[in-house]
Amino acid sequence: MSERFPRTSRYNPDWIRSSVSGGANSLWLAEWLTEAMSLGPGMRVLDLGCGRGASSIFLYREFDVQVWAADLWFSPDDRMERIRDAGAEHAAFPIHADARSLPFAAGFFDAVVSIDSFVYYGTDDLYLNYLARFVRPGGQIGIAGAGLTREIDGPTPEHLAAWWEPSMANLHSAEWWRRHWDRSGVAHVDVADTMSDGWKYWLEWQRAIAPDNQVEIDALTADGGRHLGYVRAVARRRPDVALDEPISSVPVTYVKRPLHRPRRRAQRFDAGM
Repeated sequence: MSERFPRTSRYNPDWIRSSVSGGANSLWLAEWLTEAMSLGPGMRVLDLGCGRGASSIFLYREFDVQVWAADLWFSPDDRMERIRDAGAEHAAFPIHADARSLPFAAGFFDAVVSIDSFVYYGTDDLYLNYLARFVRPGGQIGIAGAGLTREIDGPTPEHLAAWWEPSMANLHSAEWWRRHWDRSGVAHVDVADTMSDGWKYWLEWQRAIAPDNQVEIDALTADGGRHLGYVRAVARRRPDVALDEPISSVPVTYVKRPLHRPRRRAQRFDAGM
């Protein structure tokens, strides 16, 4: 129960715990993200990197949208059971898909939502250009997840060293995401900010779901929000920008050629000349 997240507080805590697929409460993040988005009945939404599908069910039940629950790591069969038990099988569709190879038509979605997974693929300079193809002009793209309150320039702070791994270089601040998306030229950023006291909710969730994860708990406690927190960003695809078609193959025609240069014949001279 949390006054900060009234929508999430209506869901059974045991159901939320059973849906865990990462280090964050996906319903808290989905609720916070959708406060900055405009979702309505019948909209087609891609829940990208949805894990076990709790956020997809939340999106359907709270906003009456159709949701394509796409994830690479977790089984769509497990997702389907959870979706069916939630009475959402007519509106939430589990898909096994790689975020870099999505099986959808251009402009199919009204919105894309990504909860605590975008950092694994979205830091690529060209990824937003790719993803925007699947959203209609003017459609929304929103992300929320673990990040930084400010960028870490230089060595990892000493109080984070025991927890920090090289792969955590994908964690960034809200302002970093704003610059990153602005540079793409394909979307207008409406919101890029940090959750107030986000580190406390991160810490509260870890204590509830993974109390033995002392290394992360100690890092969050020692940091106290100086570097770690939750970030979100929401943008709209610019309708005035033509998107580049992705290059999936380059057509060529093979013409057989000799492998080596032809040898020059040695020039012969007659001794009587």
